[in-house]
Amino acid sequence: MNTGHLYYLYYWPSLPGRGEFPRLILEAAEADYVDVGRLPVTEGGGIAGIRSFLQQHQSTPLFPFAPPILVCGDLIIGQTANICLFLAQRLSLLPIHETAFYQAHQLQLTILDVVDAAHNTHHPLGVSLYYQDQRQEAKRAATAFLRDRLPRFLRYFEQILVHSKSWLLGEDLSYVDLSLFHLLRGIEQAFPRCFETLSTTTPQLLQLRDRVAQLPPIAAYLQSDRCLPFNDHGVFRYYPELDDHVGQGG
Repeated sequence: MNTGHLYYLYYWPSLPGRGEFPRLILEAAEADYVDVGRLPVTEGGGIAGIRSFLQQHQSTPLFPFAPPILVCGDLIIGQTANICLFLAQRLSLLPIHETAFYQAHQLQLTILDVVDAAHNTHHPLGVSLYYQDQRQEAKRAATAFLRDRLPRFLRYFEQILVHSKSWLLGEDLSYVDLSLFHLLRGIEQAFPRCFETLSTTTPQLLQLRDRVAQLPPIAAYLQSDRCLPFNDHGVFRYYPELDDHVGQGG
């Protein structure tokens, strides 16, 4: 598919998921892109369009394992952190010096560690089983996550912002600020009670979340039909029984 647009994002059409991280970069930069999964099936979109694309390229050497996938010209890129780094360099959302490159990628990978940990609270035994088949294990996983890991992760990002006194990487907005914004929204969606308690000690994180939401391109995106709400099929799922432990961390 090539209709003259610069970027083509391939991700499942019914949920924000991990595709939201590169999507926020594209939206913040007001880039010209096609969200292929959200096109009508008659235009090569939807789940059928995603599967057709995967089947078409399944024998291509080094083809990505799974969506999200970004296509730019002849370049096909997989893995969320990899896509985000590529876009940030091209769309001026990464400071231009060597240390920023590695620091940003480090932060992005840490953010995605939290994403994986949050997802594993409701599917600790694997995605091939329904939540109802692993509820007891999910309860234990959620308790450990909210008690131990999540408070440590939030304090880590809070301290970075305290020292930077602005955005994560300094005075200018970068793509990792956008990713942290989505992570915070996701955690608040999945664990609202715990997040409300923990966030009382992370004022810088709340300020960053609100500042990103107020950026004109992001504010417009959040109000548009391009921005899908969280749901019970994505990474950040709300199960009340998993949100009854208010973590303080060690």
